Amino acid sequence: MRFEMSKRAARRFVPGERLEDAITTAKELNEVGIMAGIDHLGESVEDESLARKMADVYVQILEEIAAKGIDSNISVKPTQLGLGISNELCRENVERIVKKAAEYGNHVRMDMEDSSFTQKTLDVFKSIRKTHPNLGTVLQTYLYRTEKDVEDAIENGYGLRICKGAYKEPSDIAFSKKAQVDQNFIKLLEKLLGERARKNGVYVGVATHDDKIIDWTKDFVRENGVGKEEFEFQMLYGIRTNLQKELVKEGYQMRAYIPFGTHWYPYYMRRLAERPANLFFFAKTFLGE
Repeated sequence: MRFEMSKRAARRFVPGERLEDAITTAKELNEVGIMAGIDHLGESVEDESLARKMADVYVQILEEIAAKGIDSNISVKPTQLGLGISNELCRENVERIVKKAAEYGNHVRMDMEDSSFTQKTLDVFKSIRKTHPNLGTVLQTYLYRTEKDVEDAIENGYGLRICKGAYKEPSDIAFSKKAQVDQNFIKLLEKLLGERARKNGVYVGVATHDDKIIDWTKDFVRENGVGKEEFEFQMLYGIRTNLQKELVKEGYQMRAYIPFGTHWYPYYMRRLAERPANLFFFAKTFLGE
């Protein structure tokens, strides 16, 4: 983390350690038609006072988004806000953030972490969502349980992001092969973009960099009369930037998630592990080629 070369390579995915860096990046994306989602890096907070300070940071992010006129919502990590300590502490912190977002007409997304927190996250989400419709969550298609959670989301009209999932999970609760995860992604996406879901107010963020799933989504919405304003594509900052711009030119809504903060190293390692091409990028940067 101390090597400047490592920091320089990581800036492909993390624009900086300061909120100002994230705001500047979000503004640049807005200028080419890409919406933003800002995420303050860090998770697994085990101290109550620190968890409350993390909530303060998100309140500050919302204030800065509003002050600078940025088209961006925010994503919060439940364990960063105390879920590992207690559901009630996390609920208090998330509710405070959601209330502040509502003052600015903004939206908050509760991220999904590893499976040990899935049910706890949904419990906190549902308790707040009853009175705060500007709160959404995330479901991961590699978990077997997600089909049931999708049905619940459709029944209750929840807004959500759907993604593959990035944590190592045991085979008794999660699909282990990419083909299985992709197949489940499409199966669940068909439900979330279906007429019943849309009538119930479901708004889905299709979070993927996978051409096959993106192309399937395009075909499905065209063939089923789904308006491009009824869903959005979502990708990570720094990954497939040209494709993000291309989707905007085609008239789709596109949101890039922008992480910032001092805890960039674990996030960066996760990005390297996900795609071999990212490792080649790191090597070229590190070697100065």
